[in-house]
Amino acid sequence: MIKTILIQIAILTSFIMTGQEISGQWNGVLKVPGAQLSVVFHIAKTETGYASTMDSPDQGAKGIPVSKTSFENAVLKLEIAAIKGSYEGILNTDNIIIGKLTQNEQSFDINLSKEIIEKQAIVRAQEPKKPYPYYTEEVKFENKTANVTLAGTLSLPKKEGNFPAVILITGSSPQNRDEEGLGHKPFLVLSDYLTKKGIAVLRFDDRGVAESTGDFAKATTFDFAKDVQAGVDYLKTRKEINKNKIGLIGHSEGGTVATIVAGNSKDIGFIVLLASPGLPGDKLLLLQKELVERESGIPETEIQKGQDIFKGAYDIIKASAAYDDTFKSNINNYFKSKYVGTENDAKVKYVTALVSNVWFYNFIKIEPVSILEKVKCPVLALNGSKDLQVPAEANLEVIKKTLAKAGNKKVTAKTLPDLNHLFQECKTGSPDEYQKIEQTFSPVALDEISNWLLVQTK
Repeated sequence: MIKTILIQIAILTSFIMTGQEISGQWNGVLKVPGAQLSVVFHIAKTETGYASTMDSPDQGAKGIPVSKTSFENAVLKLEIAAIKGSYEGILNTDNIIIGKLTQNEQSFDINLSKEIIEKQAIVRAQEPKKPYPYYTEEVKFENKTANVTLAGTLSLPKKEGNFPAVILITGSSPQNRDEEGLGHKPFLVLSDYLTKKGIAVLRFDDRGVAESTGDFAKATTFDFAKDVQAGVDYLKTRKEINKNKIGLIGHSEGGTVATIVAGNSKDIGFIVLLASPGLPGDKLLLLQKELVERESGIPETEIQKGQDIFKGAYDIIKASAAYDDTFKSNINNYFKSKYVGTENDAKVKYVTALVSNVWFYNFIKIEPVSILEKVKCPVLALNGSKDLQVPAEANLEVIKKTLAKAGNKKVTAKTLPDLNHLFQECKTGSPDEYQKIEQTFSPVALDEISNWLLVQTK
């Protein structure tokens, strides 16, 4: 009798579940040893069933195609060829999907909800706690040519006085004023450290992020440079800032932004390049892809196959005369020729959207050498020896040689041992480690930056 009742309940529950709406946004937090990653699935009803995409916001990945989506008898199944993974879960009466994400033969529990799921708070020892032993002020300034308002924080050693200042410039992907990601706030830590050393710091949300206006998705590296110049113009209006001692600190792509501004403005007294590209965009991204994939254990044959495919795509970008529909069509047709068959339609759509993005298009075309040649102010260039995203040897060498050839003798370039792209002490340098590492910013790197700045700002 009990067994019969249970069977009847199971059947009734199945009918209830199939009647529930699976379409919409489903949110979850993937917990792996030492890390938490937000995962979002967007599921839509189609004439033939369902279609969906996946976002990994913490990794800056959006619109990852889900190659197959099914929902039957309360069971959701997703095949995600782009990450060589899958998800399977059961929708319960509380409208929660209880399931597992499988990738590389490893399975991880991850439940999905239409409500936002908050990560467990991670306490990082280096993050400063209020009240700070210095003055901070929430500020806004305008890039009038782009009609963008940038919101940020100005930190001053004291409320009254006249101080040298730096602007912190984030790397690629939309980021807030703390360059927050993967459980870390490196710009908050850096700002705190420098302000305590007597240097004012302005850090701000990228356009279209948090409290800043504008559209990040339509902006290029050169647009970000104009935002930074607007920040410089703002600092010049503040009585607390020494107008003759304003500098820039750029991380990753932010280093390229810093060189653009410094090369075109007499207002910049010095710049710090943290893991800044020296190689052209196409060569940098191919090298980055190769190193990260090799560290991740991807077979060499697959690595080489990917190198050939994406080099071909980058060659199309470099040869294109304009960013227009013809270019986008050429890229789409190219990927169709490389990923043949209807089973690869989602992948073609995804990589086409990625590579034909306006920022990506312009980044591939950037020649850092031509920008660096214009920089005449003092430069500190730092890289971590285990940086897989902007490898130290290949990029620092270009930066040093270019500046020397252009006659800039005020250059200090260093490779810091055992640091990754985020300037954390690490084992492998793999991006997979970033969130797992307790340290946010190596004290060695912080000392190198502050000691050099204090010499420039005497």
